[in-house]
Amino acid sequence: MASIKSIILHDYFESLEGGGRLSSILAQELPADIAYGFARPKHPFLNPFEKGEETGGISTQYNLHAHSVLPLWRQFQLARTFAKKTAFLKNYDTVIYSGFYTPLAINNHPTGRNILYCHTPPRFIYDQRDFYLKQLPFWLRPALQAFINHLQPRYEKAIAEMDIIIANSENVRRRIQQYLGKEAIIIYPPSDTNRFVWRGQGNYYLSMGRLDPLKRIDLIIQAFLKMPDKRLIITSGGKDLQRLQKLAKNAPHIHFTNWVDENQLATLVGNAIATIYLPKDEDFGMSPLESMAAGKPVIGVAEGGLLETIIPYQTGFLLEPSLNTEAICQAVKMITAQKALNMRSACETQAQRFQVKVFMKNMQGIM
Repeated sequence: MASIKSIILHDYFESLEGGGRLSSILAQELPADIAYGFARPKHPFLNPFEKGEETGGISTQYNLHAHSVLPLWRQFQLARTFAKKTAFLKNYDTVIYSGFYTPLAINNHPTGRNILYCHTPPRFIYDQRDFYLKQLPFWLRPALQAFINHLQPRYEKAIAEMDIIIANSENVRRRIQQYLGKEAIIIYPPSDTNRFVWRGQGNYYLSMGRLDPLKRIDLIIQAFLKMPDKRLIITSGGKDLQRLQKLAKNAPHIHFTNWVDENQLATLVGNAIATIYLPKDEDFGMSPLESMAAGKPVIGVAEGGLLETIIPYQTGFLLEPSLNTEAICQAVKMITAQKALNMRSACETQAQRFQVKVFMKNMQGIM
């Protein structure tokens, strides 16, 4: 009996984001080929030499070179590329789609199984459209609205043709039902419990959120400006870097690393006292799982996917969504070095629920 030939499609590999990590793990473990809109050079998720000899790395990779530095044009390029330049999908029995733009390739896979792993319906189309429009200069807003008008019907048509839709959380399952009128099953993403491990305990708290307004890093900085005796490391990059550096006022106890590689990230997480992750209505949130895998409690927010991963007072604290700096300060002061040590075991136990082997067992059950 011939084996089933599968391929994973993911929008692109640029930063160390959770959807890319999941796609990489899935491609290695099935195993399957992988295709993507573009990738930065030597991206760790696509480097077979960092994946372990037991998996042999990722098989065939298709880089579609749909990269642009121009806002909106990049998104249009990705959408058009997946729709027009994925004829190779006819060579595969099963296609797994990850991202906003990859579902548009479904027309190039008319026979065989089509499975969507949905991290979230595109939020710039649905629940956060107004936010994204306001982020743009007024003269660019009509262009974004035009792109939304172009993408939305094509995206919804593609979703309607999927054989199986997987949501990464109950939070996202509800969004899929609300905005797309489709039912989805839940398979939680995998946490790399082999890479993120306890390394020790330094004298700092760690912010892992991308430097983006929706991650609310500005509130974290404002809180630590009130606590000069507490050290904060912000280990990520993003479009808000310069604004946030200015907000930090060169405070000696607040340090920005910008983007770091996989090993540096694991070292920073593994040596923190605790991590802080306060995104607005996060889809799921891989950072808290990586923190808990390393035995580090999480100061999070009681909304979105964090409600499904953080156990209050056992693996971290969940602050009310109406965030303010006083609440953040209070939480940081509560998670002392000793308190964090006392929570280590519960954190590591919780992370085991999201091991790669658990994820793969669930995925292979629907393949």
